[in-house]
Amino acid sequence: MFKPIFALAASALALASACAYGAPAQGPILIKFAHVVADNTPKGQGALLFKKLVEERLGGKVIVEVYPNSTLFGDANELEALIKNEVQLLAPSLAKFENYTNKLQVFDLPFLFDDLDAVNRFQKRAKGRQLLRSMEDHNIVGLAYWHNGMKQLSATKALQSPADANGLKFRIQPSTVLDAQFKQLGATPIVMPFAEVFDALKDGTVQGAENPWSNIHSKQLHTVQPYITETNHGVLDYMLVSNSRFWYTIPHLIRTELEGIIDTVTYEVNRQAEAANQADRERIAAASGTQVIVLSEEQRDAWRKAMQPVWQQYEGAIGADVIKAAQTVNRNQRD
Repeated sequence: MFKPIFALAASALALASACAYGAPAQGPILIKFAHVVADNTPKGQGALLFKKLVEERLGGKVIVEVYPNSTLFGDANELEALIKNEVQLLAPSLAKFENYTNKLQVFDLPFLFDDLDAVNRFQKRAKGRQLLRSMEDHNIVGLAYWHNGMKQLSATKALQSPADANGLKFRIQPSTVLDAQFKQLGATPIVMPFAEVFDALKDGTVQGAENPWSNIHSKQLHTVQPYITETNHGVLDYMLVSNSRFWYTIPHLIRTELEGIIDTVTYEVNRQAEAANQADRERIAAASGTQVIVLSEEQRDAWRKAMQPVWQQYEGAIGADVIKAAQTVNRNQRD
């Protein structure tokens, strides 16, 4: 028996809609979200919230698997795995993208941003949004910026002026900008995994480091660093990234829903990160054996001026337009 023509049309429309929305003949879309930190960190909580909201809003169409603590891929191979589509979501720190774009080095330039509010303004404006797409030639697309916090300088001596860092050894992440930053101060930068920093500070392998308050407190670095200068000299952020070819082949309606979920998760991750940093700063300031040094505006200007040769050194690689756009977000614009 033949179906009426309107029933056939309705069936075809339903089938087309289902395909467009990803109710697929081959099964749901699988997103593997791997990261290198614990579930109880802002990044870890963000991954779990993403999974929860996807299940609530796209149940049956998208499945999210979360792999924390480097259980699927670690720092050394996670981006290669993303490019090969062996994992679909990562949130590495911005310094780890140096092999794929130089433009993100703007976030490592010392004393470029006044504070986290300035960073937020830059990331929300056109130039900051453009940087999310700066690695698409390498099959990496940025989806959001996730905060860890502004970096502070810790050391075995009080760092009040740039000259105070001269002769000290500082642990850094692998970044040519961070290397140049400490060399500009007459200090020696040493690349080292974060897991090794406490022991290296304790035994004197290095005398200083740069970290957000939450990293300092979580690893108890302040117990082996008698001085912490509140410099807010750089930002330790993550970029939530996906495989470009994978992301853009997700049906439009599903991708739009995922982007809305990412906006919600990003707000919560950044809120948690800032709350954690403020709380940990208070805990560190109240702890015995550690002095928190707050720079005056004049002292901070002296650090900024001492670091401007690093900006000039990387202007060609990063782009004068990107650095200028970053400078304009400061409340009191400086040359």
